[in-house]
Amino acid sequence: MCGSCEDAKANAGLPANKEEVFQQVIEAKKKGGPINPYGPNPADYLSNVSNFQLIESTLREGEQFANAFFTTEKKIEIAKALDDFGVDYIELTSPVASEQSRADCEAICKLGLKAKILTHIRCHMDDARVAVETGVDGVDVVIGTSQFLRQYSHGKDMNYIAKSAIEVIEFVKSKGIEIRFSSEDSFRSDIVDLLNIYRTVDKIGVNRVGIADTVGCANPRQVYDLVRTLKSVVHCDIETHFHNDTGCAIANAYTALEAGARLIDVSVLGIGERNGITPLGGLMARMIAADRDYVLSKYKLHKLRDLENLVADAVQVNIPFNNPITGFCAFTHKAGIHAKAILANPSTYEILNPSDFGLSRYIHFANRLTGWNAIKSRVDQLNLHLTDDQCKDVTAKIKRLGDVRQLSIDDVDSIIRDFHAEVSTPLVRPSEGSALEEDVSINEGPETKKQKIEN
Repeated sequence: MCGSCEDAKANAGLPANKEEVFQQVIEAKKKGGPINPYGPNPADYLSNVSNFQLIESTLREGEQFANAFFTTEKKIEIAKALDDFGVDYIELTSPVASEQSRADCEAICKLGLKAKILTHIRCHMDDARVAVETGVDGVDVVIGTSQFLRQYSHGKDMNYIAKSAIEVIEFVKSKGIEIRFSSEDSFRSDIVDLLNIYRTVDKIGVNRVGIADTVGCANPRQVYDLVRTLKSVVHCDIETHFHNDTGCAIANAYTALEAGARLIDVSVLGIGERNGITPLGGLMARMIAADRDYVLSKYKLHKLRDLENLVADAVQVNIPFNNPITGFCAFTHKAGIHAKAILANPSTYEILNPSDFGLSRYIHFANRLTGWNAIKSRVDQLNLHLTDDQCKDVTAKIKRLGDVRQLSIDDVDSIIRDFHAEVSTPLVRPSEGSALEEDVSINEGPETKKQKIEN
C-alpha cells in the first residue's frame, strides 16, 4: 500500500491493520455498541458507504434505452420528481446531440432545482463550448481509453487523449463550473494508461474522475481493486458507472463505495443502453441495509414507487415482478414456515422494512403451501373466531383444494366462512312432547304408531 494511504489512515485515526480492526470490533461489542452485520466493513477505512452521492442519469443514459422518447414536458416532470426524491445530481443528454436536446437542457437548468444539473459530453472543445452555455452546474467529459475504442471508435492514442482532456478541463474550469473526466470502457483499458491519465487530470483540478464499466464486464473483486488503486493516485472524488449486462451493477456499485468511490451513476429502473445501468431502486435497497439512517436522512424513499411508475409509463414497460422494493412480490410471503415467522417478527425473513418505502407486506395464504398461522391471521382479519385446532382443520381443507387447482382469496374466504358457520351453529335437539315431535308423528304410518303404543 502506498505511503500516502498509510499517512491518511494515521491522520484520520483509522486502524492500521486487520488485528486492530478486529480489536475495535470486540471493544464495540463489549460496550454494547450496535454493529450492523450488513453495514460497512471496518477494514474498509476509505469506505464511502455512509457518505455517498447519486448522479441520476435517467435523462441521459435513460434516453439511450430502446423504448425511450421523452418530450420536453416529460423530461421536466421526471426532473422534478427526481429532485423531490432527493438525488444529488441530475445528468442530461449532451446539448450537441440535437437541437431539442440543447433546448431541453436549458429549460431544466432554469427550473431552480435543488439537485445540481450536469450534462455529458465527448472530450472535444466544440462540445464543451456548447455545454457551458446551457447553464449547467457541471460538465461530465468522457473518452474511450480501451484498445477496442481507441482502434474502432475515435481512433486516437493516449497522447491525444491527454492533450484533449487538458484543453477541455481547463476551459470548463475557467467558466467556474464543475468538471468530471471519465475514461470509457475502463475495465478493458490498460491500467498504466488509466492511472497516467487520471493522475494528469487530477493535477489540473478536476472535481472528480470517473470509472465506467461500459460493457458490464467487471466483477466486484475487479472493481474493488481498481477503485482502491485509483484512490491512492488521485485526491479528487471518484465516480463510477456500471452497466448491467452480466447482472453485477448493484454489487459493483456497492463494492466501489467500499473501496473509496463516492458517487454512483444510476437511472430509474436501470434503463439505459442495452440492459442499462445500476438501478436507483435496487441501489437504495442495498444502501438502506448498510446504513438506514444515512439513506433516510437524504432520500424520500416513499416517493420511489411513484417515480418508477412515472418512468415505466413513459418508456412503456411494466415494472418487473422481482424488482427490488416495488415489484409486486417484493414483500410477499407464501411458504407456511415463512408466514409463521413473519407474523411473529418480520425481521426473520425481511432485511428491508416495507414501511420505509411507504409499502406494506403481504402474507399470501391462498395456496397449498399455506400454514395454519397464516390462515389464523386471515380468520382474525375476517373478524371470525376459531381455535388453533379449528384453524388447523380448516387449513387442511384449503390445502386439499389447493392440490387440485389454483386458489383465489375468495376461495379461501368461502372455505373459512363455511367452516366457521359449521362449527359455530349449535345443534337443536327436540325435547319430549314438543311440537316438533308431534309434527313428526303425523307423518308416521299406522304400523309405526302401533309399535310405539306396544312399547
